[in-house]
Amino acid sequence: MKLTILGCYAATPRTITNPTSQVLEIRNRMFLIDCGEGTQVQLRRNKLKFSKINHIFISHLHGDHFYGLVGLISTFMLLNRQTDLHVYGPKGIKEIILLQLRYSNSFTGYNLYFHELTSKESEVVYEDEKVIVKTIPLKHRVYTNGFLFEEKIRERKLNLDAVNRYKIDTCYYQKIKNGSDITIDNGTIIPNIELTFDPIQPKSYAFCSDTMYDESIIPIIENCDVLYHETTFLESEADKAEKTMHCTAKQAAVIATKANVKQLLLGHYSTRYANINLFQQEAATIFNNVHLTDDGFVFEI
Repeated sequence: MKLTILGCYAATPRTITNPTSQVLEIRNRMFLIDCGEGTQVQLRRNKLKFSKINHIFISHLHGDHFYGLVGLISTFMLLNRQTDLHVYGPKGIKEIILLQLRYSNSFTGYNLYFHELTSKESEVVYEDEKVIVKTIPLKHRVYTNGFLFEEKIRERKLNLDAVNRYKIDTCYYQKIKNGSDITIDNGTIIPNIELTFDPIQPKSYAFCSDTMYDESIIPIIENCDVLYHETTFLESEADKAEKTMHCTAKQAAVIATKANVKQLLLGHYSTRYANINLFQQEAATIFNNVHLTDDGFVFEI
């Protein structure tokens, strides 16, 4: 699992910073999470093959989280994309994007599907044989969701020495990897545990964009490997955080601690701060394994 931060600053784009957007590569899938202005440029700058993006997750309809979406959709059209594109986001996103495409007389040559979200409870929005994605309902000034990305348990790994020792035919390999015991020619049952090794532990990533401090998300993100949590303000501006329904670095660290996550990533910094290291210093007083994100930051999970 690999995370690339394209942008992680709040509000307006600057020449040196970009609003929220990130790419999660998980089990040969490439998911785009939020799509602020400049996302296309950042995808190219980070040498990401964005034609592989088939699923886009938008947390909410504030401009710094989705104003780059219609441009990306249009670019896909100019590049003669044929693959279906799925967009998951709040109710209204379909109307906004299609209105822009209609009035510019720009229609896609590929299938564009919108999955509009309205539930205030966590729900599964994407699932295949390898990955499942659930919403994380957040509390912000407009309807907002974070997203929890979880790998499904992989198949077991063959113990080739044991398989060869029992002279088991290759036609049974998949059955063994699926967890079955095997009966050999003399009638002896070989337990699966002798023929396989445990699979790699599945990983999970929780993305929590704009939100005020909210402990109700803890059961959803509990024990996840990595949590990205917005930290728009420092504790010295806690009153502004409450008024605008955002979080401080300290509050994000408290959530990480109570949810027992393994690692915490900070982002969505207000551009009022000249030194983002202050966010890490503040969060580290509560939670040890904390990292600053920045534009172009790559994190292996």
